[in-house]
Amino acid sequence: MIRSELIQKIADDNPHLYQRDVERIVNTIFDEITGAMAKGNRVELRGFGAFSVKKRDARVGRNPRTGETVHVEEKHVPFFKTGKLLRDRLNGKS
Repeated sequence: MIRSELIQKIADDNPHLYQRDVERIVNTIFDEITGAMAKGNRVELRGFGAFSVKKRDARVGRNPRTGETVHVEEKHVPFFKTGKLLRDRLNGKS
C-alpha cells in the first residue's frame, strides 16, 4: 500500500472527513515519525512496531564491478522491528 492508497482508504472509511484533512493527518504522522528519528529518538506504535535509527560504522568495502577497495563512511540507517500483535497476525495466530 502506498501513501495515496492509505489516504483514500481512511477517507472512504470516514466519510465525515474531507480527503484534504485526511491527507494532512497522514502527512503529519509521517512527518512526526521522521522528525523524531532524525533527532535519534525511537518511535513505538503499540501493536504495530517500533522505528529506530541504527549507526553503521565506517568500513572498507569493495566495488563488486572492479574489485577495488573503497572507504564507506559511517552512516545512520532506519530500522523497524515489528510488534508482537503484528507478528502474530502475519503468522495467522489471531
